Amino acid sequence: MMNLNRNQVILAVVLVAQVALSVLVFWPRRGTAGGSEPFFAGLEDAEVVAMTVTDNEGKSITLRKVTGKWVLPSADDYPCDAGRITPLLDKVAALTTQRLVTRTDASHKRLKVATDDFLRRVELETADGASYMLYIGSSPSYGASHVRAEGRNETYLVGDLSQWDFGVNPVPWVDSTYFSVSQENIEQVTLMNANGTFTFGKDDEGNWTLVGLSEEEELDTAEVNSVIGKVTSVLMNRPLGKEKLAEYGMDNPLAVVTLQKEDETITVSFGAQDADDSTYVVNVSTSPYYVRVNEYNARPLVENTRSDFIKPPATPTPAATAS
Repeated sequence: MMNLNRNQVILAVVLVAQVALSVLVFWPRRGTAGGSEPFFAGLEDAEVVAMTVTDNEGKSITLRKVTGKWVLPSADDYPCDAGRITPLLDKVAALTTQRLVTRTDASHKRLKVATDDFLRRVELETADGASYMLYIGSSPSYGASHVRAEGRNETYLVGDLSQWDFGVNPVPWVDSTYFSVSQENIEQVTLMNANGTFTFGKDDEGNWTLVGLSEEEELDTAEVNSVIGKVTSVLMNRPLGKEKLAEYGMDNPLAVVTLQKEDETITVSFGAQDADDSTYVVNVSTSPYYVRVNEYNARPLVENTRSDFIKPPATPTPAATAS
């Protein structure tokens, strides 16, 4: 019994020691006796001209500044939204060493900031040729993340920055609205697909109607407005580039929509569907770029028939029978 109690005491002491060591290693503390220092010295005053983000699955995206504007090189310099990039660069430049978590590399994998085990790796290139690499790791609390700089063992806890701020898909960095035009400026819409040609005009009150609608037919205004809305405001899944590749199927598009303005004709062409993610290739005549749009936004334009724009006739109420 005495030996059993002695073993229990020993185990308890070991456990307490392990807990104390964990607290000592992982408890955030000030990096220097005088407060904190910039995480990346010199970055705050430098001009960042390129950023590459890589996730934990190896997928990456590069943004680059060309003639003063941010673009996607992988999509023939498709324009990026600087309003989404600049604030993040400012956050990185403002990082400090105030909350030190650990000074050793033994905890890097646990905190997801290791060279080969991270949640995000952010590489920055400046105009003067300098480069900075930031590893963003686990988040112990909302709005806080572990971060580490390449070549350093020290890991810090920072606020207002996380892996979710740095996407590896194009859409977070660009304006997802590929094309938009006010319906008030459109006089006529013509949809051509494998099921026919459908022309929509406006009545005296400015509401859309189907040309050729008979008196016995009732227009499904909700469907018409929905379809026209999808083509007058095209939301993309991702940009592709300027080159017209054969695989896009634009030589024989699945649907072509003509938007007639008073002084301009705009065509929106819907090409091949991707077998993997079901997106469709789209090109608007006013843009040199081809993009992909989600199936939900393209399918009605590609597959609708005339009957989809007409409400089905009401089912007559059965006549009462005599008891």
